[in-house]
Amino acid sequence: MKVVIAIDSLKGSLSSLEAGTAVKMGILRAIPTAEVIVKPVADGGEGTTEALVDALGGQQISLEAIGPYDRPVIAEYGYIPERNMAVMEMAAAAGITLSDRREPMEATTYGVGQMICDAIQRGSRSFIIGIGGSATNDGGIGMLSALGFRFLDEEGRDCGITAASLEKVYSVDVSGVLPELAECHFQIACDVTNPLCGEKGCTYIFGPQKGVTEANRRQLDTAMSQFADITASVFGRDYRDVPGAGAAGGLGFAFLSYLNGELKPGIEIVLQALQLEECVKTADIVVTGEGCLDRQTAFGKAPAGVAAAAKKYHIPVIALSGGIQPGAEVCHEKGIDAYFSILPRVMSLEQAMHKETARSNMENMAEQIFRLIAAVKK
Repeated sequence: MKVVIAIDSLKGSLSSLEAGTAVKMGILRAIPTAEVIVKPVADGGEGTTEALVDALGGQQISLEAIGPYDRPVIAEYGYIPERNMAVMEMAAAAGITLSDRREPMEATTYGVGQMICDAIQRGSRSFIIGIGGSATNDGGIGMLSALGFRFLDEEGRDCGITAASLEKVYSVDVSGVLPELAECHFQIACDVTNPLCGEKGCTYIFGPQKGVTEANRRQLDTAMSQFADITASVFGRDYRDVPGAGAAGGLGFAFLSYLNGELKPGIEIVLQALQLEECVKTADIVVTGEGCLDRQTAFGKAPAGVAAAAKKYHIPVIALSGGIQPGAEVCHEKGIDAYFSILPRVMSLEQAMHKETARSNMENMAEQIFRLIAAVKK
């Protein structure tokens, strides 16, 4: 029997690799002769870097970068030398959890550009970048400045690297742009569909959680639109209305317009990088899951993506999770044949999330499920 395990992390408890390894141990206790393959996965959000580094044999790189509010932070990203690939989460340098401040006019993505520069110097030419959880609304001007783009006002002076700089931009100087960028391919894990500007754009929809107020949102949205106008005049293309352009405070727009980036659902990018479909097509059973199974699992989360890949080849799919919420039954429609909570008894959330408890629960539940499967197959 061949079993492929592709389970997302149980956030705050087990990494994707740890969860998958626990399931593997349980399966082998039930069926010692089984061929069991663990493929760490993620959906493009938190945990994506760790999952891909574990799966592809990469390494974690740390560097000091400018955080969202001009103070240095230690940012980490994944580097996979064999593929000349870097895997990043923009939140590592410009995430909303890096500071208690909520001053969007002063926040910058400059540190994201520093991470990209560092990866380029190491030889990376292929990038997978998750852009969720940002503290910024700067249209990517900070990141682009770190990469060598210069944004100038009417008098030819540098405008700055924050959202407050957007309304000053009159021209763009590309003479100092890193030449290696022409060799780079950027896949951007983006699961929102908002445009750059307007009432459905980044400033109106996501701005409030970053500190945008009713008093300054119109000014900032207008500045973002003006920035898009200048960008279109320089490059001859206008991406402001492309779904996802408004992701991460306009960082999606910056990748599209300046770096020829591709915006894709995170799980699609991850599964392609892992070549998961090639692995699951010869499996007898696929096991997936995440920390909590609910209605949202069926829409763009890792278990649904794994199940979709398996169902192309009519392979049964089992999901394991720490908890199961009302609405999880919709997962059956997305290819998950059966799902199970790993909790053997009532316990506190703190107990359930303890690493050793979660590992043991995952292992034991997998063992019992596969003992049943083995018995049925006799």
